[in-house]
Amino acid sequence: MDDVARIAKVSTSTVSHVLNGTRKVRPATVRAVEAAIQELGYIPNTLARSLARSTSNTIGVAISALSNHYFSETVHAIETECARHGIMMLYVDTRDDPEQELRAVKALHHRRVDGILLAPSADPQHLALEYLRANDIPAVLVDRLVAQGFDQVGVENKKSSQQLVRHLIEHGHRRIALIAGSAGLTTTDERIDGYRAALAAAGLPFDEALLVNGESSSEPARSATRHLLTLEAPPTAIMAANNLMTIGAMHALRDARIDVPEQIALVGFDDFDWADFFVPRLTVMAQPVKELGMRAVKLLLKRIEEPDGKKQTVRLAPTLRVRNSCGCL
Repeated sequence: MDDVARIAKVSTSTVSHVLNGTRKVRPATVRAVEAAIQELGYIPNTLARSLARSTSNTIGVAISALSNHYFSETVHAIETECARHGIMMLYVDTRDDPEQELRAVKALHHRRVDGILLAPSADPQHLALEYLRANDIPAVLVDRLVAQGFDQVGVENKKSSQQLVRHLIEHGHRRIALIAGSAGLTTTDERIDGYRAALAAAGLPFDEALLVNGESSSEPARSATRHLLTLEAPPTAIMAANNLMTIGAMHALRDARIDVPEQIALVGFDDFDWADFFVPRLTVMAQPVKELGMRAVKLLLKRIEEPDGKKQTVRLAPTLRVRNSCGCL
């Protein structure tokens, strides 16, 4: 900075104001400083600046996105909102593994991020959450709303699942199966609750044989669907509780040469780009991914600015997108 100031014939404090935007500087002076920076190839030391200002202008994101299109879209929405606010995003994939999740949160903390967005895994000990609490790290939980004492943003899972199952019931289905996600996730529990609530509201009995675990992944859902087809009284309709499990169910139905929706109706939770191009076109409950990412970033920035403010939980409403895998159209 001293060299830049010498060549631009200004003080080092003026160079600092130009770089950080902390005071209005005359346009001619700004141009002189920028020319000197270009001539010297000067790169500001962002780590030193963060140490001096106790802020890095960076947030961390710990989400299992590499294997799940829904979370990939969520991270993209988060990055877009960060860019709008002029802040950087550091991303670490948790692989939905509690040990990797804790390592991810610690790594982001050690890199002095100003706050962390986390989609918690199904860790019964909540080690990552306890680390965030113990170190007073500003954090927002995304999608999976698991704990008091944190800001959180997710969707209305129970009501949305209930609506999706009710849609199948209105088509005359009475034996409806649910391929549920990984045990221990709040999204799994809430979607099961919605499934059971819809059955109860319609006066239909709950059959444990029709509730199977797809482990939130394609291959386990494929196996679970095959099991459903072996039942003495197989389902006439299936709801898959996320996009990967919907794909797994479709594979199993095609393997068995079962026509959808003529023989079995199929609906899913989560929309994805190519859902409208499947044959049949998939009826799904679409989550508001862009709004989810936007609200998560805004909640975190507010928490960073107001560490002692009241914690907020935000629930967003998904949208039922009716196509023809349910028997419509």
